[in-house]
Amino acid sequence: MSPFRWDVLLVGFVLAVPVLALGLRGDFTTEEMVNRLPWCLLAGWAAVALVRAVATPPKPERKPKRRPVHRAVADAEPDGERATA
Repeated sequence: MSPFRWDVLLVGFVLAVPVLALGLRGDFTTEEMVNRLPWCLLAGWAAVALVRAVATPPKPERKPKRRPVHRAVADAEPDGERATA
């Protein structure tokens, strides 16, 4: 899964809002704020990956394919064993 999908970017931006707000308020320096923004993208990627893994329904089980029974062989060999010459 790409870290630049729209849902990952959206969740990363939502997680970055508090970091941006603290930077605008003056609690973080610009360097601290910029250093924390990639972690917001990583956390967004992890959150989306976790939700996708949990929300994806399991794949249905495949039914085993039945082998066709050849009538000529089944009629000639009633016990299922081949006669050797």
